Amino acid sequence: MKKVAIIGTVGVPANYGGFETLVEQLVRHNSSDDLQYAVYCSKKSYDEERWVYHGAKTEYVGLSANGMQSIPYDIVSLIKASRRSDVILILGVSGCAFLPIFRLFSKKKLVINIDGLEHRRDKWNKWVRRFLKFSEKQAVKYGDVIVTDNQGITDYVTEEYGKKSALIAYGGDQVIQNISEAEAIKTLTKYNLEPEGYSLAICRIEPENNVHTILEAFSKTPDKNLVFVGNWTKSAYGKEMMERYSKFPNIKIQPAIYDLRILNVLRSNCQFYLHGHSAGGTNPSLVEAMFFGKPILAFDCVYNRESTENKAEYFTSTTDLIARLTNKLANHSENGSAMAEIADRRYRWETISRQYESLF
Repeated sequence: MKKVAIIGTVGVPANYGGFETLVEQLVRHNSSDDLQYAVYCSKKSYDEERWVYHGAKTEYVGLSANGMQSIPYDIVSLIKASRRSDVILILGVSGCAFLPIFRLFSKKKLVINIDGLEHRRDKWNKWVRRFLKFSEKQAVKYGDVIVTDNQGITDYVTEEYGKKSALIAYGGDQVIQNISEAEAIKTLTKYNLEPEGYSLAICRIEPENNVHTILEAFSKTPDKNLVFVGNWTKSAYGKEMMERYSKFPNIKIQPAIYDLRILNVLRSNCQFYLHGHSAGGTNPSLVEAMFFGKPILAFDCVYNRESTENKAEYFTSTTDLIARLTNKLANHSENGSAMAEIADRRYRWETISRQYESLF
């Protein structure tokens, strides 16, 4: 039996972000008797420790997986995993600065998903960006297999480092729920919404996700309603956006929602789905939204165009977005149908999990 350790995330059950969902779905879709997963989890994030989760062993590290402790958390996980596994899947690069030392005592196979070019994100200061760039360089140098989640990042790795990578995106079909009409009506009533009477945006509230662009566009189109779901109180930027735009009656600012049934109703009944991410490769929230067959208006960047195969509609500014929202001649139904077809073809977890297993 091949033992594969997964490190670099908060752990399972998934309760945080895209990488955690990836791990959750990898272990849930493992149907091989020859593959045993072990997932390294942060003790700080779970009240209850488990021995096993959907067939995967769980190992706990007494550090936080996020913030300043994320680097030692990844390093400790890596050292522990080197003693108990045949292959190590590393998600993210924050601990990869340690790899030159790791390679002095271990030749274990390393499969590394380098995530979405973290060193380019505006939220980090220049010193953090330099560290993340260094860590990325070590990941590409010392990893046996590099995984990229978007063709734009695949091209970057080739151009920047002259190295080939395995292109594997994210799945999104876990968001599909069997919702009755009565439950849908109840949820829409709770949020005071009408079917097809609003647009929807869901993201972390960060400048690089063009939250301000989307909010400004709807503030200038009072006949268009927006429901915007996110972690508004976690940053000064989020608080500023919430204070500035909450006063507009057509804009509903909602705190983060993790209930998949509520999200299913909101996604199923919106007129447009807004995706403002400008960095980060294939974004899980975009992939998830595509399964609902709704027209998507996405920020115009290489990552979003690749994820949607150039078949969504794209904006670059507030003015541009307003034009998209108010264009009565656009074939929005064709946009939505294309999104559903792409999602079904490319972003199912069964497919993604088999792709990862082929690397081990």
